[in-house]
Amino acid sequence: MVIHMAKKAEAQGSADEQIGFHKGALATLAKEREEMGRILQIVEQLMQMHIKALKDLGVDLEKAAKEAQKASNTKAPIEDLVK
Repeated sequence: MVIHMAKKAEAQGSADEQIGFHKGALATLAKEREEMGRILQIVEQLMQMHIKALKDLGVDLEKAAKEAQKASNTKAPIEDLVK
């Protein structure tokens, strides 16, 4: 009877450790996700600054994007390049 109770207590301790581990991992990952959001905001702000500067300099970004898309559509498939 005592051995059975000890094993049950040990299993409960192990479960508690696993719960603690997973909760800690989730807390850490949530903080990482928040930081990634901040980094994404900074990158977006920098991109908007560069877009504005290019527009102020007279660069037509929509035209450049369309030309880039046309160029990528006319390229040979990768299978042709490997042969």
